[in-house]
Amino acid sequence: MSDRVDRDVINALIAGHFADPFSVLGMHKTEAGLEVRALLPDATEVWVIEPKTGRKVGKLECLDSRGFFSGVLPRRKNFFRYQLAVIWHGQQNLIDDPYRFGPLLQDLDVWLLSEGTHLRPYETLGAHAETMDGVTGTRFSVWAPNARRVSVVGQFNYWDGRRHPMRLRKESGIWELFIPGAHNGQLYKFELIDAEGKLRIKADPYAFEAQMRPETASLICGLPEKTPITPARQKANQFDAPISIYEVHLGSWRRHPESNFWLSYRELAEQLVPYVKGMGFTHIELLPINEHPFDGSWGYQPTGLYAPTRRFGTRDDFKYFINAAHAAGLNVILDWVPGHFPSDDFALAKFDGTELYEHSDPREGYHQDWNTLIYNYGRREVSNFLVGNALYWIERFGIDALRVDAVASMVYRDYSRAPGEWIPNEHGGRENLEAIEFLRNTNRIIGEQVSGAVSMAEESTDFGGVTRPPSTGGLGFWYKWNMGWMHDSLNYMKLDPIHRQYHHDQMSFGMVYNYSENFVLPLSHDEVVHGKKSILDRMPGDAWQKFANLRAYYAWMWAFPGKKLLFMGNEFAQGREWNHDSSLDWHLLEGGDNWHHGVQRLVRDLNFAYRHHKALHELDYDPYGFEWLVVEDRANSVFVFVRRDRQGNEIIVASNFTPVVRHNYRFGINQPGRWREEVNTDSIHYHGSNAGNGGAVESEAIPSHGHDHSLSLTLPPLATIWLVREGE
Repeated sequence: MSDRVDRDVINALIAGHFADPFSVLGMHKTEAGLEVRALLPDATEVWVIEPKTGRKVGKLECLDSRGFFSGVLPRRKNFFRYQLAVIWHGQQNLIDDPYRFGPLLQDLDVWLLSEGTHLRPYETLGAHAETMDGVTGTRFSVWAPNARRVSVVGQFNYWDGRRHPMRLRKESGIWELFIPGAHNGQLYKFELIDAEGKLRIKADPYAFEAQMRPETASLICGLPEKTPITPARQKANQFDAPISIYEVHLGSWRRHPESNFWLSYRELAEQLVPYVKGMGFTHIELLPINEHPFDGSWGYQPTGLYAPTRRFGTRDDFKYFINAAHAAGLNVILDWVPGHFPSDDFALAKFDGTELYEHSDPREGYHQDWNTLIYNYGRREVSNFLVGNALYWIERFGIDALRVDAVASMVYRDYSRAPGEWIPNEHGGRENLEAIEFLRNTNRIIGEQVSGAVSMAEESTDFGGVTRPPSTGGLGFWYKWNMGWMHDSLNYMKLDPIHRQYHHDQMSFGMVYNYSENFVLPLSHDEVVHGKKSILDRMPGDAWQKFANLRAYYAWMWAFPGKKLLFMGNEFAQGREWNHDSSLDWHLLEGGDNWHHGVQRLVRDLNFAYRHHKALHELDYDPYGFEWLVVEDRANSVFVFVRRDRQGNEIIVASNFTPVVRHNYRFGINQPGRWREEVNTDSIHYHGSNAGNGGAVESEAIPSHGHDHSLSLTLPPLATIWLVREGE
C-alpha cells in the first residue's frame, strides 16, 4: 500500500463519496517526484504515455483491485501533457486523463454567475464541446452548491458515477469537468450525492436536447448558431403593425391519419407554415415546445427549459421549422413558462437535496392548482437561469416574441390561496416583489439585447402597468392579453339575442380601459377545453344562427382595437372541444362547400383586409384611432364605430347582434362619400343569407347623431359589415 494516498481517501473515491477528486487524481508533485494517479475500474494495466513520441514513461501500480492506480515517474520534475494506455478486458485503449486539466470556468464567468448577472449562462453551464490542449471532448458544468459530490455519467463511462467525479468551484457552487472523447450525440446526466447523503440522478438543467419521454437523459449537442432578427421581423412586432396570431399546439394540429402519430417539425414546416401564410395570419404562436414529461400538460409543465421537445424531431429540425416560418414571412411567438415547474425527481425539484430552484416553504414554493413548484426568483442563480433562457430562444432560434404564461400566478403571493396559505412580502403585501423584479429585468434585457423582439403577458387580473415601463412602476411587457375583453364578449355572444339588450355594455366596456395597456384580443386554447365548449358551440340558436353569430363576432373582433389571436380550429369553426390527443377535425372541410368553409374564408378575408387597411391596426393604442358612432342602441343590439389611421382615413364597422334585418338604419358619419362594403359576414360567399347594401351605399346630407351627414344602411341579421370610403 502506498503511503502517499490514504486508504480512507481511496475507499471514498471508489465508493463515490469523495468531493475533491482533483486533489488526488491526475498528476501531482510529491517528495518522491511526479506522481500520476487514476481511478479506472475494471482496468488490469495502466501506462503513462508521452503523446509526442508514443513512448511509455512509467507504469502505474494497481493499489486497489477495485481500480485505483498510482505511480511515480522517474526523472520527471515538471508537469507535462500525458495520456494513459489502459488495458480493459484484454484490449488496450489510449485515453486522455480528465484530471490533468486545470480549472475550466473563467473568473469573470464565475463572478457573473454568482452575481446572477450573466446574460448568457447557457454558454458556460451545461455541456459544451471543446478542444483543450489539443484534446477534443466535452466540458460539463452544473450548479449544485449543497451536493457532497457530483459526477458526470453517460454513454461514455457506462453510467458509472465512480469514473468521472467533478471539481467543485467553492466560490460559486458550480461543479465542472472536461471529459476527453465525450462527443455530440451521447447521452449524459449528473449523479449527485446530495446534501442529505442520498444518491440522485439528474438531467442537466441547461441541456440543449433531451431524450423522448419517458426517457429523461440529456444529450450532448452544440449551441445553435445565432439567428439575428431581421428588419422585416422587427417591423412586424411593432405597435402600429397588423398582428394576427394563429395559436398552435404542434401535437394536434394535424396527425397522420393511419397512425394518429404526430407530424414532425419538418412535416409541419411543409404543411402548417403554408397554411398559416395562406390564411393571412402574420404570426404563429406555439404552445410550449420545451421538453416536458406529460403530454396532457400541453407543454406548460416543462422539465427541459433549454431543450425543444423530441416528440417532433431533433433540435435542428425545430430550427428548420422556425426558419421555414421566417422564410414565409411569419413571425414566431413561443409560449414561455417561467412561473413553475413539475416535481419530477429527474429534473429541478430538490436538485442538490435542498430546495435549490424552488422555495422550501410550500406557502411560497408550491402551486396547489397545478401540483407544481414555484421558482425562487429571489435567488440570483435561479433568476439568471430563467433570464438567460429568454435570450437563448430569441437569439439562438430566432424566436420573435415570448408569450409569458400565467403572469398573475407569479406576481401575487396569494394567487389561488386562502388566508393563511401564503406568506406576505417584506412590506406585508400580497405582491411577489422578487417575481416582479424578475419580469422587469427579463423585459429590460430583451429590449436591450435584441432590438425588435417583444414579450407578451397572459395576465388575468388588473395588475397595473403590465405594458408600461418599469420606471413608471410597470412590468415592461410590450403586449398584454385582454382577458376582460375575451370574457365579456364571449359571455355576451352566448346569450340568446333576445336577452342581449340587457347586457349591451359587455361589448362596449372594453373601450373604457382600452388605452390602459397594449392589448391582444385572445381566443386561445384555454377557451375551447375543460367543458367550456368550442367557440362555435357557445353561440346560441340553431346551426344557421350559430354560424352567423360566430361570423359576426369574428368581424367585430378583427375590427376592434387590439392585436388578434385565434387558436387553431377556430378558423374553420370546429364544433367539438379541442383534444390534444387527436388531430383537428379537418374532415369538416371535406365533402363540398359548407358553413365551415364559409367561416374559414371569412377569417382569411378578415386577415388580409385587416393587414391592408392601416385604419384597422395603426392606432390600436391611440384614442384618435377609434370613435363610437352608435353605442347606446340597446333595443336593437346594434353597434357602429369608426377605425382611423394617422392620415385620417376611416373604416366604418356596424354590427347587428339580433336575427332581425334592420332596414334603413341611419347613423351620422364624419366623412361624406360613397362607402363600399369591404366585409359583410352575411354574404352568400360565407354561407349567409346575403342581405346587405348591394355592395355600396352613398351618404346623404341628413343630420344624425350630431353629424351633418349620415348613411342609411340595411344591417343584415346576426352580421357585421365593414365599410370603406371609395378612393381610399
